[in-house]
Amino acid sequence: SHSHSHSHVHGTRQETEQAAVDLEGGETPGVVLFRHLKKVLAEKDIISPEELRKGVEKAENLGQNLEGPRLVARAWVDADFKQLLLTDAARAAETLGMVAKNSTAATVLTAVENTENVHNLIVCTLCSCYPRAILGLSPTWYRSRSYRSRAIREPRALLAEFGTYLPKHVQVEVHDSTADLRYIVVPMRPRGTDDWTEEELAKLVTRDSMIGATTLSLPKDDDK
Repeated sequence: SHSHSHSHVHGTRQETEQAAVDLEGGETPGVVLFRHLKKVLAEKDIISPEELRKGVEKAENLGQNLEGPRLVARAWVDADFKQLLLTDAARAAETLGMVAKNSTAATVLTAVENTENVHNLIVCTLCSCYPRAILGLSPTWYRSRSYRSRAIREPRALLAEFGTYLPKHVQVEVHDSTADLRYIVVPMRPRGTDDWTEEELAKLVTRDSMIGATTLSLPKDDDK
């Protein structure tokens, strides 16, 4: 992981995400290769378009059962569970009936906790490694070259473009995912939620907060 204390601001979050996508340009060699490979596999009856569609649909549905938010909400209300999550995230996930490992590789899920003094940000500088089994498909901006480079080089400026402004005393820890190691951020519990149920708390937790791009706060109308 990396620590940073840079501080300058550019653009809005929407502009940042669009700029990251624009930087990707046209079809990459990988996309072209996939398109041709898909055609060959279908022509040779190795896999049908319908089987491929079902596989994509299954992948797209990963993380749709609020696996990540459920982990975070339980950690907020159960100190023992939070300790387990921070020491053995896969085991903690199992206790809630979740599989924290991606089906395509034997990966280790590691949970990192945001505090009053530390803010965690997740990136994969080499490609787009991401805990799909827990968070679903990764956002386009997470996979962009712009995000992957700036998360390491100027994380505070990058976070500001997501609307995340951190006090100067807060240390930013950047965690670089790998093929074997994926991360989930446990964001800070918003103030004013002491009487909220675990189910209500889970609804507050967003994908971006579990990547570390944003922090959490109560809805403006405090509506649960």
